[in-house]
Amino acid sequence: MEATMRLCIRSLQPCTVAVPSKRTGFRCCTVTENPTKLSYSFTDNQPNWPGGLRLVDPVDLNTVNLPSPNPTSSVRLGNRWMEYQGIGNWDGLLDPLDDKLRQEILRYGKFVDAAYQSFEFDPSSPSYATCKFPKSSFLDRSGLPDTGYRLTKNLRATSGIQLPRWIERGPSWVATQSSWIGFVAVCQDKNEIARLGRRDVVIAFRGTATCLEWLENLRATLTNLPNCNTNNKTITKEEVGPYGCGPMVESGFLSLYTSGSAISPSLQQMVRSEIARLLQSYGDEPLSLTITGHSLGAALATLAAYDIKTAFKRSPLVTVISFGGPRVGNRSFRCQLEKQGTKVLRIVNSDDPITKVPGFVVDGKKEGGHVSRKREVQMAAGWPRWIRKCVEDTQWVYADVGKELKLSSRDSPHFSGGGFNVATCHELKTYLHLVNDLVSSTCPFRRKAMKMLGKQLTAGA
Repeated sequence: MEATMRLCIRSLQPCTVAVPSKRTGFRCCTVTENPTKLSYSFTDNQPNWPGGLRLVDPVDLNTVNLPSPNPTSSVRLGNRWMEYQGIGNWDGLLDPLDDKLRQEILRYGKFVDAAYQSFEFDPSSPSYATCKFPKSSFLDRSGLPDTGYRLTKNLRATSGIQLPRWIERGPSWVATQSSWIGFVAVCQDKNEIARLGRRDVVIAFRGTATCLEWLENLRATLTNLPNCNTNNKTITKEEVGPYGCGPMVESGFLSLYTSGSAISPSLQQMVRSEIARLLQSYGDEPLSLTITGHSLGAALATLAAYDIKTAFKRSPLVTVISFGGPRVGNRSFRCQLEKQGTKVLRIVNSDDPITKVPGFVVDGKKEGGHVSRKREVQMAAGWPRWIRKCVEDTQWVYADVGKELKLSSRDSPHFSGGGFNVATCHELKTYLHLVNDLVSSTCPFRRKAMKMLGKQLTAGA
């Protein structure tokens, strides 16, 4: 235990690590740093675990202290802001994870968390599927005080699924067609604008919540994007997949983005109208557009980014920071995103199955970070005819987009030893926890401590 504690103290970094204890099996040693001294505290955990030792079971993510998005406590980006927004595809910033980028990722994750906190999940409530807070106090009441941002637009998503009438006569929450999905917020504080190096516009989306949204998620076949086809001059042969199709995206995601109703415009219309207004107001100054979301929200963020760059030829730098997002489109869709200059940082947990669906990806030797079209075609040609026919008919071949920041619950001292499940691995708070755990290579104590603990657990098994 003393050896492990010395590792913690030498690191001079905030951490939490499990250390052995004769009485309970292990204890959690939490070391924190302030300007004057280091302090640590121990917390006993459950002495008995079914199926063997677990570091934490269950994981209480509500106790995780994440960096506050308060401008007075955040790092200054200044002239390097475009680098952190992905203009160079985050080269040299992800492995190891740059501390400034880590704080920015956590800051945007807090905006997504605010979308969850402000959504009315209670189906018995008359305000089910709406935003619980008014615009004037939204950020304060959803856990984001003193950010320097102001909410400018509430966003709603509408399902295009037409339910049978007998279902519509059932409980209202079952047939809720349109629901609050997120918001647009603009940085208005001069100090925060100076810290960021530009005025920032954030669009944040929550994940799946309503019945119809779940049904839309299951519509996993690809469909053509509106106004896109292989005859379009902007689509080259290299950008067309091996099956001769242009940009295609998951049917359900596109439905939620483009569908509207008699009482609610589509999410696409709301996003376009608000971005047009903001570009008119702030287009003459340094401006960034950051779209962030979790799960379904991550997919909608990618679609919104594509749509904005398509609709506004002089749009600012558009960056997507997605958490636990599923696949969205095919290879041609990915090529179009890259051609537009849209930057996507896809944060994935290797233990989260949602990041590996829907459809499948043709695997092979990568060139320039992506599977080459030549290799893709050769592999497809080697498949049995019935498999190729099935692929052509169903259009289930997807492509991962953007740059990945790969995380793993198994690499965290809070989750290793089996103290997690599929649901926990996909939660937004798990992602924020894992990002918060990442430290630079100058602080190797976590890896060393985990190796030591693993040997001790193995020896005691």
